[in-house]
Amino acid sequence: MAKLMIGGLETHVEIWNDGAQQTLVALHGFTGSTATWRNLAKTLTNVRVVAIDCIGHGQTAIPSHIGRFSMHEQIQDLEEVFEQLQLKQFTLLGYSMGGRIALSYALSCPERIEKLILESASPGLRTSQERSERCERDNALAEKIIDNGLRSFVNAWENIPLFESQKRLPHSVRQAIQAERLSQKEEGLAGSLRGIGTGTQPSNWISMAELECPVLLITGSLDEKFCKIALEMKALLKNVKHKIVNDAGHAIHVENPAEFATIVEEYLTSFSRSLPPL
Repeated sequence: MAKLMIGGLETHVEIWNDGAQQTLVALHGFTGSTATWRNLAKTLTNVRVVAIDCIGHGQTAIPSHIGRFSMHEQIQDLEEVFEQLQLKQFTLLGYSMGGRIALSYALSCPERIEKLILESASPGLRTSQERSERCERDNALAEKIIDNGLRSFVNAWENIPLFESQKRLPHSVRQAIQAERLSQKEEGLAGSLRGIGTGTQPSNWISMAELECPVLLITGSLDEKFCKIALEMKALLKNVKHKIVNDAGHAIHVENPAEFATIVEEYLTSFSRSLPPL
């Protein structure tokens, strides 16, 4: 566990299996934290797992102005984290919001990325109208979080259709997910929605075709929206595999952690960046 001063913000980083030769950097989703990846790190004993609390989340300090939450700032922060940790090359894994950040970072700093793993992620929204409409919805949700408090938001958030399949999980697992969500701060989540939401971030649909590194897309079969997005991404990426996990929804790492860990481990050891696309 480490606290790094990054761009004026105290940034929380957690590292497991330090000393392992292979490094996996993992970025959580909205309402998540480094705790998202603890079980994966316990399973991948031969991989150094570096998890970072993204801006507005977990134990990373909350910026005072909205511009500090932006994708550009997040990419700069990640670059500074990797410089301080002396991480030259690694595999980058991102889930949902973390997947959007991971893809954006890989496009900005491709020399650091050996492989890219995107779980239930998107390149953003294609049109300015879609982005504008999404910004309106995210701003409204941000206001609700500030006005009504974290508990009210979490109660509503865990009942949205995207997480319907998580209701089948054991009570202890659902409690852990809820605790992670309730560990957040209203100002951090609201700032994240306004500053790095899907409507605010630059679209990566066109630039995605520039990626040279191998990319693995993982989606759950019950998450039809993100399965469709992954198929559209697959058509544009040069070196890509798409793995669909049966009977899982948006958060595969939670709903089927054993299969998720196996997929990640096999991908980490399967082929090198120098090989041609599959």
